[in-house]
Amino acid sequence: MTRADRFALGFSWIMGLACMVFLMLPIVITVVVSFTDSPVYTLPPPAWSFRWYAEAATRQGLWDAVLMSLNLATVSTAVSLVLGTLAAIAVARGNFPGREAIATFAVSPLMMPGLVVGVALLQFFREMGLRDAYASLLLGHVVITLPFVMRTLLAAMNAFDFSLIDAARTLGLSYPKAIAKVLIPNLAPAYLTGGLFAFLASMDNYPISIFLTDARNKTLPIKMLQYLEEQPDPSLAAMSSGLILLAILVLAFGARTVGLNRMIQG
Repeated sequence: MTRADRFALGFSWIMGLACMVFLMLPIVITVVVSFTDSPVYTLPPPAWSFRWYAEAATRQGLWDAVLMSLNLATVSTAVSLVLGTLAAIAVARGNFPGREAIATFAVSPLMMPGLVVGVALLQFFREMGLRDAYASLLLGHVVITLPFVMRTLLAAMNAFDFSLIDAARTLGLSYPKAIAKVLIPNLAPAYLTGGLFAFLASMDNYPISIFLTDARNKTLPIKMLQYLEEQPDPSLAAMSSGLILLAILVLAFGARTVGLNRMIQG
C-alpha cells in the first residue's frame, strides 16, 4: 500500500468517525441532560438525578398521548402489512403496464417532505368530508407506514419462488390460504423488518400528525411540542430518551431475531 493509499484510507476513517459523532452527539446530549438535577438544560449536569423522569411520568395528558401513539402505530402497521402484502404480490407477480410506476408511487410518501404530505392529506380529508380526528390520523399513519412495508416485502418477493404457491394450490389450498401458509412463513424476516420500521415511523411521526390532531386526539410527538411551548424543562429530554430507548429496543429485537444484515438489506 502506497503512502497515498494510506492517506486516503486514514482520511476516510476520520471522515466516517466525524460523521458518526455529528449524528450521534445530539442523541447523547439529550440522554445526558435527561439525568440532570437542574431545572434548565445544562452541560455538564451539576448533579445526577432521575427527577425529570418522575416529572415526565406525572405530566398531564402524557399517558393518553402515549396510548394514542401506541394504538395508531399498532393498527396502522397491521393495516400496512395486509395492504403491503397485496400490493407487493400484484407488483411482483403482475404483468401489466405501469407496474413499476405503481411500485414507485407506493413508496412516494418517503420521497416527499412530511409537511407537504400532511397538508395534502388534510385538504383531501376535508374535501371527502372526513372530520373524525382518529380516523384521519389512522389513514395518515397508514400512508407513512405502507412504504416501509411495501419496499421490504417487494424486495423479498423478488427473490421468492412463487412456484411454491402454485404447488400449494394444486394440493387443494385456496390462493389466500396458500399465501398464509406458504408465503408469509417464508417471508417472516421481511414482515418483521418492515413491521418494526413502520411501527417506529408511526410512533415518531410529527409533520403529518400535526395537521390531523385535535384537542382530544394528540399523539406523543404533538403532546411533546405542546409541553415545549408551555414549560420547556428537562422532562422533555426524559421523554425523548424514552423514545430513543424504544427505537434501540425495537432494533435490537429485530437484529436478534432477523439479523442486522438482513434488516439493512431489507
